[in-house]
Formats: sequence, structure tokens, C-alpha cells
Amino acid sequence: MAGVNRSGRPDAAQQEAAHKLEVMRRMRLAEEAILGRAPEHDLEPSLDRIAAVMELLGDPQRTYPVIHLTGTNGKTSTTRIIESLLREMGLRTGRFTSPHLHTVRERIALSGEPISEERFLAAYDEVLPFIEMIDEKSVAEGGPRMTFFEVLVAVAYAAFADAPVDVAIVEVGMGGGWDATNVADGSVAVVTPVSMDHQHFLGNTLEEIAGEKAGIIKADAVAVVAVQEPEVTQVLLDRAHDVGARITFEGNDFGLLEREVGVGGQQISVRGLGGDYTDLFLPLHGAHQAHNTVLALAAVEAFLGGGEQRLDPDIVRAGLASVASPGRLEIVRRSPTVLVDAAHNTAGALALRDALEDSFNFARLIGVVAILKDKPATEMLEVLEPVLDHVVVTSTTSARAMRPEELGELAVDIFGEDRVTVVRELPDALDVAAGMADEGGVAGGVLATGSVTTAAEVRMLLGTTEV
Repeated sequence: MAGVNRSGRPDAAQQEAAHKLEVMRRMRLAEEAILGRAPEHDLEPSLDRIAAVMELLGDPQRTYPVIHLTGTNGKTSTTRIIESLLREMGLRTGRFTSPHLHTVRERIALSGEPISEERFLAAYDEVLPFIEMIDEKSVAEGGPRMTFFEVLVAVAYAAFADAPVDVAIVEVGMGGGWDATNVADGSVAVVTPVSMDHQHFLGNTLEEIAGEKAGIIKADAVAVVAVQEPEVTQVLLDRAHDVGARITFEGNDFGLLEREVGVGGQQISVRGLGGDYTDLFLPLHGAHQAHNTVLALAAVEAFLGGGEQRLDPDIVRAGLASVASPGRLEIVRRSPTVLVDAAHNTAGALALRDALEDSFNFARLIGVVAILKDKPATEMLEVLEPVLDHVVVTSTTSARAMRPEELGELAVDIFGEDRVTVVRELPDALDVAAGMADEGGVAGGVLATGSVTTAAEVRMLLGTTEV
């Protein structure tokens, strides 16, 4: 009988198949349990719960150095660029980013690959008893259970220690000071451009928001900071002074020297903290990605030599050549070309518009736009209006998605009635937009944007799930 040996026991192939099925079942149950917790946008700002779990685990986040990133936009791309450079230098890396596109395992990567189901489950089983202890204590005191995000941070930090990694590159979820990731102390703190977002948690002024984000700058760290508004710069300077950190700024200590749009990306030259790097090919689109690269390169210099030494240019070239940033101005289909971008706030929409004008030349561009209810939809539509010939407004499967009819009313005020189509379901909206892009045989394109969920669901509809 196939699959059974002479002793009557299942053979190795059958045992392996049964094991895989069991791992899949356990992973599904773990994801359901984690996703059943309060989501990352429904939180009570505090480090108490995650710090207590980490202490019970023996503080695994202190067993490896950390490069910690905050800011409003560009965090994930910058994190991935840093990781790619460090991996090219032979280091074993751990990467923590959020949100995810298709599976929570994307948020935790080991040496550039999403954590396997087996490793995820091993780390989850390790931390779960302590999470349950802290849940019970918090609830008894009238507080909440640990959130979805706090649990994933605990899993990530435990997995990085178990791997083990040589360095963890960690993106905050929101803010900085009270973000769950901040139980780690980064030897390098990276601050991407700070703008208005998540005001209900972070504050209603740039100074208040910057104050929260500045919390990742720790004593004796090197802070690597993107170009900022003056009030943000002052907040970060004050924080660095207060804790005794060294602070470096793009445009002063390092910066972009040259940039030229090329096929499949761009050619850049960079002045780093330790020297110049010329003729670097970056397979990402938009000036914002060039600046993310400048920031990433300075962060790697700061990590490896305090910014005093120039890196091997050939290694830098190789590291940048392999960079990818899924869901960020990513081409997921041809004929017609379909782009997805996870822009979900005004600053993200501005960067997207500039990149479209800079790097693409469509005869007609049709937008497929779905935005979450708590985001500045009117401002985002106003920013995108000059680059979209027509907009198809729709909705994703997210419970937070704005109703297409409501979004359509906002769009009509901005685009005019003849440039707006409302389609309730995203798959249908994508079909409608593709048809419009193909009209008349012109070289049209489709841009799907408005949220991370929009980018993720369009990727999935078009058969792209690799990250």
C-alpha cells in the first residue's frame, strides 16, 4: 500500500505530510488567537505590559544590537534597505515591520525571509504562558489584555534571540516612546520624515508628534535623522541632548548628491557619514526612495563604525541592487500596467504623486482608491487629482474601510462627476479600471492605493503574494 512500509507504519513522506498539516493547523489557531486581540489601532499607550513579559522571558531583546526606526512615512522601505545592506555584509538579520500585506509572519523576518511557521510557533509557544500571566494581572487591575501588536513584538524579540541574529532592524508600530518595540534600546535610532498622522494618539501638533517619536533615541545612541520641519528638528535635538545621544542630520552630515531616473529604478550618488558612494543603482521608484536609501546607508555606517568609516562600495552596490519594497509603488501586472502603493495619509500621497510624475509616463492613469474611515480622504484625493485621469472609488474587506458611496461624494467634489466611478467591490473596481486604461489602445495604467489593505488585496487578486 502506498505510503505505508512493511511494518504497517506510515512512511517518511506520509509522516512529513501529516506534520505539515499539523503545523498549518496550529499556525491557523495561533493567528486566530492573536488577531482576536485588540488591534494595533485600538491601544492603551503603555510599556508596562510588554516590559513585564520581556522581563519574565529574561529580556531577549537585550541579547542582540538593535537599529530602531520611527517617523511617519518611509519606515518600512528604509528598514528593508538597511536589512539588505547588512545581509550583504554577511550579518544574520532580524527584521520587524508593520503592518503586513498578507500574513502576520511577514512582520518578523529572519535573514530577509518571513519567519517560517515552525519558528513562529516555537517563539509563540515560548511567550504565550507569560502573556497569559500578564493578561490575567492586567485584567484583575482593571486594565486591558495585551494587544495584537504587543504579542507580535514579544514573539519577534523571542524569535530573534532564538535564531540567533547578529542585529535586529525594528520599525515602530506607532509613535516611539510608548510603542511596544521601545522595550529595546537601539544603538542607532533612525527618524524618517515626521508629519501629521495618528493625531488621536500622538498629538495635534508636529511638536507633540515628534516628542513621541523622539522616545526611541536612547543614551549613547547615534540618531540618524531625515530632513524635517524646523519644529521637529528642535524636538529631536533636545531629546538627543537630554539623553546624551549623538545626532546626525540629512542635508548636514550626509545626503543625496545626484539622482537620475533609470529603467526599473534610479541611479544615485550619496554622501554618507563615512564617505561618498557613487553610481549606485536602486531598483525602487521615486525621489522619496532615494532619500530613504540615504538614511539607510548612514544608519548602517553609524551601526558598523560609528559613522567614522566608509563602507565597501561594491558591497553597498550589491546590497542596494537586491532591495525590494512590496506594496510601495510596485508593478504587479503588465498590459495594462497595474501599480500598487500603500500610501495611507497625506504625506504618503504626496510622495506617491511626485514619484508618478518623476518615474512614469502613462497616456492615461486610472486610480482605484479605497481609504480607511480614520484617514484624511479629502486631502489624499486632492493630492492625487493632478495625476489621475479618472478615479474608481471602492472598498476593501477591512472593517475600517470608508463606504464607497461616501468616498465617491468626496471624490466628485474634487474630480468632477465625469471623472469618478463608484464600484462597491474591489475586484469589480479593478476590472472597470483596467478596461478604462485600455480604452482607445493607449498606453494606460492603473494605480491602486489609499491604504495598505488596498495594496495587499490588489496584489492578491492579481496573484502576487511574495514579500
